[in-house]
Amino acid sequence: MVITKNKQHLGDILVESGIMSNVQLEEALRVGKRTKERIGKVIVNLGYATEEDIANGLGIQFGIPSIMLSTMIIDPDVMKLIPETTARKYNLVPISLEDGVLKIAMLDPIDVVAIDEIKKITGYHIEPLVSTETEIAKSISQDYGMEGSFEEMVSKAAENADVELAPGEETADKLEKIAGETSVVQLVNMMVSRAAMDGVSDIHIEPDEDTLRVRFRVDGMLIESANLQMKMHPAVISRLKVLADLDIAEKRLPQDGRFVVKVASRDIDVRLSTLPTIFGEKVVMRLLDKGKMILDIDRLTPVPETLAALKKVVKRPHGMILVTGPTGSGKTTTAYTLLSLLNTMDKNLVTVEDPVEYHIKRVNQVHVNPKVGITFASALRHILRQDPDVVLIGEIRDKETAEIAIHAALTGHIVISTIHTNDAIGTVSRLLNMGIEPYLVSSSLSCIVGQRLVKKLCESCKEEYEPDPQLLMELGVRFTEGKVPKFFKEVGCKTCKGTGFKGRIGIYEVLLPDDKVRASVVALHDSAVLTDIAKKQGFKPMRIQGVKTAMAGETTLEEVLNATQVFE
Repeated sequence: MVITKNKQHLGDILVESGIMSNVQLEEALRVGKRTKERIGKVIVNLGYATEEDIANGLGIQFGIPSIMLSTMIIDPDVMKLIPETTARKYNLVPISLEDGVLKIAMLDPIDVVAIDEIKKITGYHIEPLVSTETEIAKSISQDYGMEGSFEEMVSKAAENADVELAPGEETADKLEKIAGETSVVQLVNMMVSRAAMDGVSDIHIEPDEDTLRVRFRVDGMLIESANLQMKMHPAVISRLKVLADLDIAEKRLPQDGRFVVKVASRDIDVRLSTLPTIFGEKVVMRLLDKGKMILDIDRLTPVPETLAALKKVVKRPHGMILVTGPTGSGKTTTAYTLLSLLNTMDKNLVTVEDPVEYHIKRVNQVHVNPKVGITFASALRHILRQDPDVVLIGEIRDKETAEIAIHAALTGHIVISTIHTNDAIGTVSRLLNMGIEPYLVSSSLSCIVGQRLVKKLCESCKEEYEPDPQLLMELGVRFTEGKVPKFFKEVGCKTCKGTGFKGRIGIYEVLLPDDKVRASVVALHDSAVLTDIAKKQGFKPMRIQGVKTAMAGETTLEEVLNATQVFE
């Protein structure tokens, strides 16, 4: 990477930015000339600017990013590329390795001697970034100890951590002190890093009578990852509270927070929730990897008719599209994917979400904040004055929000939202139970998408087999005698860590209401009657669509049977 130096000196940049005065700069230059120290260090020592100010100024001077290492989690394998002695010698830390380019955080980003030596040691092209001396020193001390597996780190932390507190000693000051212990910081960093790299969606930290249990949710299943000594509980929980900017001393009430870390150059948004239990606070962290969210409708499902229906419905000029399913069924991803199909320069797209999970270009996203009066309903009222073409509502939870959404759908807008029900047909009953008039439900609904997530078969080891013909007949799979269709089952290999599955995929049912279905809604027919009418008009329930997904080799029949309801 070629660094082009700005013609301005660091001191001039700081003066121009209003951080220090010309008089202070002259004083710093006099002191620097006498002490032979770097001007940045002199300015910090004199108290005229902070280390962060100097790093930002150097970033402007050399046209490179300045970074805060405390917000990053570095892959231990990347740390191994540069010996610790070399890192300390040149005041630098390796950050990430991508496409043969090693990014390093440096105190002096134009230290050609250091850059040349790192290039010789690693064999990679070097891209320097700038950080502060304190951040680099802290990162070297913490991150160079992160070697080995998570299990080894757990054992090491238990041995080295001086974190045990006697009853009554858990004051805010002492909790903050043990939260900053190097072994504790390393343990938490390793936990989040390993979880992000292994595709974990949630981390559960659960105190029990004599152990602190750590479980990872992978592909929808909770797997025990490690057991810590209970003496680590206050330190680990306090460290996470510090990261999420929560009240470190409050242990009686639930708290919610969030923080963002970088893992291998990927932004990981961590949503943290605490819950008091009889043995202490439990913490659950939801990991949102923004780099892994691909809004490609063709990757939602291998069933062509489902894709065709979804692509067709977004072309309608107005109406309400509802995505339904239980918590964790992928509703938000589907809603965002449908929104992305409408995301063109000639449309005004506005969302109201709680919280905003992923930032999308050209979309005006509003974050719900009840503390200041911004609810789904109040935000929607204002959004409809903003001349929107498409409105996405994070979730319809109450009658007021539903009524405004329906009003928007009936007045020329496309409305996309999620709602909690078990299936597409059940969405109608849910809206009616909220108190919405049947004729409004009937006339506003353009599409209802019911969905579940099932485990996706590992492509490296899945194996073809012939299911029981009787089971296939019960599932409605048509075949001629002697020609039973082939399905696939899990086997297990190194790629999937012996599970037979890698990732998850959605199975869907898409209800496109026609005149007969709308008439049934107005007539207040129950779900069974409405389902029969919808089937006659071409509606395929989720289990049928799931079987087609299994036939395509994406999942197993067992996964489909477990995830879907029995239908008549």
